[in-house]
Amino acid sequence: MNPLEHTALDFFGDDKPREACGLFGAFNHPDAAKLCYFGLYALQHRGQESAGIAVENNGAIDEYKSMGLVSDVFDMDTLQRLNGPNAIGHVRYSTTGRSVVANSQPLVVRHRNRAYAVAHNGNLVNAHTIKAELEDSGSIFQTTMDSEVFLHLFVKNLNLGFEDALKASVARMKGAFSMVMLTSRGELIGIKDPHGFRPLCLGKLGNSWFLASETCALDLVQAEFVRELEPGEIVIISKDGVKSIRTHTPKKRAFCIFEFIYFARPDSTFFGHNVYLTRKSHGRRLAEEAPVDADLVMPFPDSGMYAALGYSEAAKIPFEIGMVRNHYVGRTFIQPTQSMRDFSVRVKLNPIKELLKGKDIIIIEDSIIRGTTAKTRVKALRELGVNRIHLRVSCPPHLFPCHYGIDFSTKGELIAARMTIPELERHLGLDSLSYLSLEGLLASTGIENPAGHFCKACFDGCYPVQFDDNLSRDCMESV
Repeated sequence: MNPLEHTALDFFGDDKPREACGLFGAFNHPDAAKLCYFGLYALQHRGQESAGIAVENNGAIDEYKSMGLVSDVFDMDTLQRLNGPNAIGHVRYSTTGRSVVANSQPLVVRHRNRAYAVAHNGNLVNAHTIKAELEDSGSIFQTTMDSEVFLHLFVKNLNLGFEDALKASVARMKGAFSMVMLTSRGELIGIKDPHGFRPLCLGKLGNSWFLASETCALDLVQAEFVRELEPGEIVIISKDGVKSIRTHTPKKRAFCIFEFIYFARPDSTFFGHNVYLTRKSHGRRLAEEAPVDADLVMPFPDSGMYAALGYSEAAKIPFEIGMVRNHYVGRTFIQPTQSMRDFSVRVKLNPIKELLKGKDIIIIEDSIIRGTTAKTRVKALRELGVNRIHLRVSCPPHLFPCHYGIDFSTKGELIAARMTIPELERHLGLDSLSYLSLEGLLASTGIENPAGHFCKACFDGCYPVQFDDNLSRDCMESV
């Protein structure tokens, strides 16, 4: 991402973690590209930098991708030119590789009269090592993304046969990856890493099949949810049906718990558990662990909304929308003057003065990463005349960086790793601050044996996939 983009994001107070991207695939549908468009539209929250669709038609793969939102990148004329019954699509937020159109996806390569397209969600921790090996053997890379590493591995391994090439390539990659792949032979392929970090599910509509990062995308195209792909699973969808290939997987899964906390849309479902209801459960548990007297409970829209509902219900304190969000804010690079120093707060969220002035309030947030947004918003509430401000966070403190595709890859970015709770209270201008415990977070998912299901390295430093002996604690014996 270039410096201007960082400036714009900081300017609007976007201090939330960002995940890599969203995936969608359609097989055997006359309007495959259009359904991909709608699938990506439903997954827009997973990436807003670029969007792309690749289609297979009569042994060829055509693509169109550009920077921007799905609705800006594609129009009807473009979609009508993307003819074919099979398609894959991608929306991107860059955690590796620069934010330029060359790094947008799907990536398409041609090898020995055949074409392959791939779209990737996640981060390979050994991409640099594999890339160096491939370059030493003559490979030439066109992008700076780790996603391209997979395609080079795959075509190098095609001498083993198609399915064995897929298995051999997946076996070399370490880290978090869910992928959808399209071949000029007319196959749609879904791939999930052995630990199952990133979501990918299978859907069906009549004789058509779909792959999607979240079930909400299947809902939009009216496809029936069939199941989630298993960790380490490769699904090949062709005219012969759906074939599942299972690779070696560790006993312990490592699904990113931040899907339930923040990333996923609330109408999506994982492991049979709805995200909306799970976030409400986080809020109820938070009310048990960190009660406080106040006049009202409120979120900073839209983060914390569902946990705030749960907290309010459990604490029997009224829930209010104390700040109104402007949903029509776009990006701007105009810098506010000193006299408009609070503009970055007011342009996006405006408090309801008559509701909040003189009140004791509980603010529910789903996370605090760098702390910049929370500080400016609390300051604005103080200036408004709010009496006491208690902040409750529906996840544990972020103490460790993520190396699997979330955009806080260094410990120095994490405010909770640098400050104690009392220090954070003073820094943010709060009367009190409490986080949901890790035990409470896991228990409130409602999933049996939750510790064996989730990656929670950003909270406890136990990294499921080793990336550097000097950077991670040794928690590998149970994996």
